[in-house]
Amino acid sequence: MSPAIVWFRRDLRTRDLPTLTAAAAAGGAVLGLFVLDEALLRPSGPARREVLYATLAALDEELGGRLCVVRGDPRVVVPQVAKEIGADAVHVSADFGPYGRDRDEAVAREVDLVRTGSPYAVAPGRVTKADGGSYRVFTPYFGRWLDHGWRVPADTTASTVAWLDPALPIRVPIPRAGSTSRWEAGERAALARWTEFRDNDLAHYDATRDRPDLDATSRMSVYLKYGCIHPRTMLADLAGRPDAGPAAFRRQLAWRDFYADVLHHRPDSARRNYDPRFDAMRYDSGPDAETAWSAWCAGRTGYPIVDAGMRQLLAEGWMHNRVRMIVASFLVKDLHLPWWRGARYFMRHLIDGDLASNQHGWQWTAGSGTDAAPYFRVFNPISQGQKFDPDGDYVRRWVPELRAIAGARVHTLDDGRPLGYPDPIVDHGVERMEALARYGELKRG
Repeated sequence: MSPAIVWFRRDLRTRDLPTLTAAAAAGGAVLGLFVLDEALLRPSGPARREVLYATLAALDEELGGRLCVVRGDPRVVVPQVAKEIGADAVHVSADFGPYGRDRDEAVAREVDLVRTGSPYAVAPGRVTKADGGSYRVFTPYFGRWLDHGWRVPADTTASTVAWLDPALPIRVPIPRAGSTSRWEAGERAALARWTEFRDNDLAHYDATRDRPDLDATSRMSVYLKYGCIHPRTMLADLAGRPDAGPAAFRRQLAWRDFYADVLHHRPDSARRNYDPRFDAMRYDSGPDAETAWSAWCAGRTGYPIVDAGMRQLLAEGWMHNRVRMIVASFLVKDLHLPWWRGARYFMRHLIDGDLASNQHGWQWTAGSGTDAAPYFRVFNPISQGQKFDPDGDYVRRWVPELRAIAGARVHTLDDGRPLGYPDPIVDHGVERMEALARYGELKRG
């Protein structure tokens, strides 16, 4: 029997992995392959690359040191590896992103590419309206998503297939991960983190998920990004739990599937406004705009909750989801800079940077996307801080200049600003009215 290849991409695990079942059915030995693709590595910042390398090392350990890592263009190196070992088929989890889809079509012209499963509970394109069309609004999508359901977890482990020794000349060492990441990488870490969250914090998730000071979110987004755990595994644990915490978490997993579905149907929306009316939106430019951009990136805007979020991003490669919305609103509606600049910055620095969720999350805030929050919803960075960081603990954690200021006063700084902490770079009240005026121009246009 000829060998096969399992080409790992966004599925860096061995449990609940349908591609292993498909490869095992062929009966031959299997080569585990990962391609270091510069087209994907280039936009990733150092933090995300470090997590990837650590995750690959964990997978290699799971495979007994038999993960074959190669570097190059997958359209070239995957057929090359298949030819070298005489593989009849290359097994993958389907990729629905714009780049991944084009890449896979090119590879499929050279080898038998067998797609089994996907990184989503419900693959893009499966949830449709009655007329067969796609959804652009989340709430009706969510209802159909629940009705559609998902498969039970696949019963696989590393021993499901017999792994080939990857002694190929093209093989390269897994790049060493640095020691700066605070994230424990790999499938075992993902399952341990999920178990901890499920048993300790899930029941209260609906009440605490918007509180960055409590650190009460699952922090599973990094593991979902790399496929160290499948959402189906998590949904199986949520089955039969209709209470508020599990229901709220299930809804978040549906948002992930929804945005992947949107990008699948509208791949142009990764770079352009989903709603073309926003193509006419006026944005600021010039030296003052660039100064404001630099202050936002560095967490030096003079608005404590915004600065805390941006500094957390630079320090951890991660940011609480509520704070992501706050800093995005500030960039687009207070600084009048385009959402795609912020989205690109996030994708470079976030270790959980997911193209579909990131781009459409930014468009939701900007008002230009699906299920759009109206553009006139402009987050007040002071009141948002008071509401979601009521004791100021999150701000004090990330903005050391403000640690001597007790309680909620850290958001208003009524008693003055400590030496070294900047004044606000804009007046929120003034910029809110300007944002509304620019939105009004779109409506009149």
